[in-house]
Amino acid sequence: MLMRMRRREFGQMTAVVAALAAMGLAGCGGSGSSGGRDGEVTLEFTQWWEPELPDGALRALMDQFEQANPGIKVELLSGPYASTKEQLVAGAAAQTMPDVVGLDGAWVSDFAKQGAIADLTALMAEQGYDDSELASQIQIDGATYMIPVVNFVYPMFTNMDLLEQAGVSAIPSTREEFESAAAAIADTGEDISGWALPLSLEAPNGIQNDVMSWVWASGGSMLTEDGKPNLQGNADVKSACEFIKNLWDDGVISPGAFTMKEQDKVEDFTNARVGMMIDSLAHVNTIREGNPDLEFGIAALPAVSGYTGQRGMPYASWGIGVSGTTEHPAEAWKLVEFLMSADTNAVLADDAKAFPGNSTATPDYVEDDELFKQAFEIWSSGTPANEFTGLPVSETLMRKFDEQFQSYLSGDIDVDTMLANAQQAWDEEF
Repeated sequence: MLMRMRRREFGQMTAVVAALAAMGLAGCGGSGSSGGRDGEVTLEFTQWWEPELPDGALRALMDQFEQANPGIKVELLSGPYASTKEQLVAGAAAQTMPDVVGLDGAWVSDFAKQGAIADLTALMAEQGYDDSELASQIQIDGATYMIPVVNFVYPMFTNMDLLEQAGVSAIPSTREEFESAAAAIADTGEDISGWALPLSLEAPNGIQNDVMSWVWASGGSMLTEDGKPNLQGNADVKSACEFIKNLWDDGVISPGAFTMKEQDKVEDFTNARVGMMIDSLAHVNTIREGNPDLEFGIAALPAVSGYTGQRGMPYASWGIGVSGTTEHPAEAWKLVEFLMSADTNAVLADDAKAFPGNSTATPDYVEDDELFKQAFEIWSSGTPANEFTGLPVSETLMRKFDEQFQSYLSGDIDVDTMLANAQQAWDEEF
């Protein structure tokens, strides 16, 4: 049976679990939860949220939960997004998923098909839960497998000092303005780039957040009306890819893009090595703590010139689910219910600087911080857009597109060949 992991062991165990899973040796089913003395239950809660929240914020909420639920303890297993995904993928394969799991919508279809996460519709019915206050639910074949706890808009972040040094007077609002600003920023120093583009195949969510977001920003779609792949011959997708290729050929994208992950992009921006990035509002705290002197702004993603419709706003959620093999489903649900209650959800949204998953929760930060006022305006004036959420094998779809996109950027194939190859690869998965 897989040993329970403490926080300090999380990163080390990720590789071990993956290796064991590949050999078929990682566990004999069931989750890593345990029963303590006198019937006490310890729930393992794996997520990437704790490192992105103010120090001690998530633990404080778990302490409140434990006080309100004597006999239940919560052990937080925390790590960066990419490490969390790797650990959960390994746990799903080995049937050793922790009791409660932080989820990205892109993972839900795969985990649900594996039986790694529980049918929450059935669990809510068993527990007599009224779901009327839930702002949204991620479903597969009519059953809920993930509940978005908080939601993050992905605006464009801009280093205002670098913009000023580059002689750019305003945050770009069109693709042409963005391209011009990126080139001007890159000219300010040898170690400065205009834009960060993470395209790691290990964590290919850059295709979602940093590539397809340009399509959605101008009202485009990568899917047909019935939800099937629509890449080949799609003028909106082709235009976005050609736009990024121009940036690549101009040398304004930060080096190492093919192996860059989201956390690398944030680090580069925090340390003023890149002037602009598309990123989650969740990282505002990380950026401010990492570089208190950094002056940065946010804005909606630039659209094609002449576009007057609502801008598609990339977003992502901190979703939550329950292990399909937990020995303590009732206790695990109590933790989910606690996090989705109006008061707790408002506190978590405040701490994360996100929008709450409980429709009646009201975070205070929107009125307390000018940057987040802007974020709320961006969110309110746009249309939430993330077409990967809930798609089958969405991580695989991102990776297959990423492989073709890297070949295109490298000059090995043209844009039409890239989209044709990606279309074929996606069709095979559907």
